[in-house]
Order: sequence, then C-alpha cells, then structure tokens
Amino acid sequence: MALWDYSFLPLAIFYWPRRFKGVISEYCIGAVNGSWSDKRWLWLLSPSIPLTFTLSIAAFAVTGQWLCLLFAPFIIHAVIPILDIAFGEDFSNPPESAVENLNKDLFYRIMVWLYVPFQLIGTVYGAWLASTQSLDWYVYIALILTVGSINGIGIGTAHELGHKQESLDRWLSKLALAPSMYGHFFVEHNRGHHKRVATPEDPASARMGESFWSFLPRTVWGSLISAWNLERERLARKGKGVWSIQNENLQAWSLGIIFYGALIIWLGWPALIFLVLQGIYAASMLEVVNYVEHYGLLRQKENGEYVRCAPEHSWNSNHIVGNILLYHLQRHSDHHAHPTRRYQALRHFDEAPQLPGGYASMITLAYFPPLWFALMDQRVVRHYAGDMSKINLQPSAKQRIIHDWGNK
Repeated sequence: MALWDYSFLPLAIFYWPRRFKGVISEYCIGAVNGSWSDKRWLWLLSPSIPLTFTLSIAAFAVTGQWLCLLFAPFIIHAVIPILDIAFGEDFSNPPESAVENLNKDLFYRIMVWLYVPFQLIGTVYGAWLASTQSLDWYVYIALILTVGSINGIGIGTAHELGHKQESLDRWLSKLALAPSMYGHFFVEHNRGHHKRVATPEDPASARMGESFWSFLPRTVWGSLISAWNLERERLARKGKGVWSIQNENLQAWSLGIIFYGALIIWLGWPALIFLVLQGIYAASMLEVVNYVEHYGLLRQKENGEYVRCAPEHSWNSNHIVGNILLYHLQRHSDHHAHPTRRYQALRHFDEAPQLPGGYASMITLAYFPPLWFALMDQRVVRHYAGDMSKINLQPSAKQRIIHDWGNK
C-alpha cells in the first residue's frame, strides 16, 4: 500500500480530539477552577488502551507496514506526555459526600474489568503473529514492545484489582498478571511493598542516587524472594506448607503456566520465546513505574518503628490524561495512605511531593540516569529541606551525594 493511501490518518488524528474537545475541555476548565468532576465517560479511555494497541497489530497484519507496531511506544513515550502538558493538572478532590456513591457505582469496576479480556486478546494475537509469520528482527522487536506494553499496563490494572476484597476482582488481578508471568506481584505488592514502602528494606522503593538499571535487578529479585517468604509465613501460621494450593503465588503462577502452555500447544515453541520476551518488557514497565513512585523518599522512625505511611512518602502527579489512562495510579500518595480506596475517589494532598510530569514522561526520563538525576535529585533534597539524613540514599553513592548536596 502506497504512502498516500494513509492520507486519511492525519484527518482522523485531527478529528478525534475535536470530537471530544467539548467533553475534555469542560472537565479541564472545572479542574482549573477547583471544581470536581467525576470524569465518568472519560474512564472509557482506560480499557481502550489494549484494544487500540491490538488494532495496531491488526493494521500491520493487513497493510504490512511495520511502523504500525510502533504505535504503542509512540503513544506512551510521546503522545501522552504532550497531552499531559496540553491538558494540564487537576488538583480537585471528590467531596466526601460523593465517595460512597462512587464506591458503589458498578460502572467504575466494569471499566477495570474490561481491560483484562482485551489484554488477553491482544497477547494471543501477538503470539500468533510472532509464531506463524516470518518477521524481520526489527518487526519482531516492535511486536514485543506492543504486546509488552499491553501487559505492562495490564500489571497496573492488576494492581487496582488486587487491592480489592471481592473474589472476582482478586482473581481477575491474577489473570491480568498471567501474560507477564509476574503473579508474585499480587502477594508482594499488597503485603510487602505497602508495609515497607519508602524504607531501605523495600525492594520496590528506589533510593536517591540509584539508577533505574541498578534498581531493576534489585527489585525483581527482591520482590520475588519477598513474595515467597510472605506466603510461606502466612501459610505456616495456618499450619500449612508452602506448596499448599492456598499459596497465592502458586495460584497466580499457575494461571500464567496454563496461559503459556495453551499457546505453546497451539502455536509451538516459538510462542514461548515471544511470550517470555514480551513478559520481560512488561515487567520492566511495572518496575520503572515503581522506580518513579518513591524515589529517594524515606519514612522516619519513632521509638524504633517506621512512622505510618502518609501522602508525603510517595511522589504524586495530577496530570489529567495520564491519570485517566492509568486508573488514577498517579495519585499514588493517597493510594498508599488509603490502599483500599477505589481509584475514582483518590485525592490530591498538598503535602505530597509532586512530580514535574506525568508517569509517561517520567518513565522515559528514568531510562537515562543523568537526565533523571539532574531533574529529580534536587526535588528530593528540596522536599526534605536539605536534611540529607531524612533521605533514602543509595549506600554506594551516599558519600558523593552528601558531598554534592549537603551544603546546598
């Protein structure tokens, strides 16, 4: 297909924002004026992510234009940061009188549920394409990035579902983790990370002076060991062994094994290679978000115990577009202070440290340590008013950091 056959795309890209401009603008004006809006219909954009990324795979299959497979990383690393700047931030909070109705409204739960089937469809389609078609190496990598992006954001969906008490939500959380084979996140995040967040003992809390590439192996291995130990201890208290069917790590991993096994039986061993590679990329997307969320922050000790987690112990972002697409994950301060609070009711707190951009822009910067350090280290020091003893410092860089920042 010739290049001019895609001449409709600029029109589509131009028309879509104009079509929804009224809805989004009305919300943004309310946000600027400090009035709260439930953004109800905008939440439809969240489960649209795996659907549109899957359609980009279909576009490649139909047209043969491999650049279609760069749609997902282009949206994540370019379009969303630009839209975050264009539409700005929302500091408004839902009134407490509205929270009960928000929590009871089934619509918001459905918006999260919908992500999972679209996610699985996209993964199966991508695995089929990778296993049955002869792809150039760069096309294969682009396909990994697309499917890995679907499942990386899918881990964020699993995060929202896994915090809930309803059995359906919890099992959907485990299912959303199956394509990335990161099922232990269900245990470690809820019972490990939330207990140890913003402390040196937490493998998922990054330290000031620690690059993402140093953080990645530490958090992957540390989280895995932590999840296994947490379940072993919980089951021991019930008089059960670690290999019990009640082990939630084994439950989540079993769903991944079944999912991978079914695709291998259908498509052969090439499917395993593709699934493993996209799963690695998906897990790295989760971990780069973890890196951003608590970088350098530290809970202080009182009477030998860490103080209760508060909004000041997580980096927050109120950028509208990113929050809509990620189920308000960027209002991370309120999430950690109140873990069971549903995403539609999460709040902004003035005392929470604010990221200079949304998650999409920040994870891109995190891949380049010099840029990240130049942007974020000064914000960490400023948050603690220059008191270096209150910062979670990377041990190997501690002396250098104190020398560089201690007298500023």
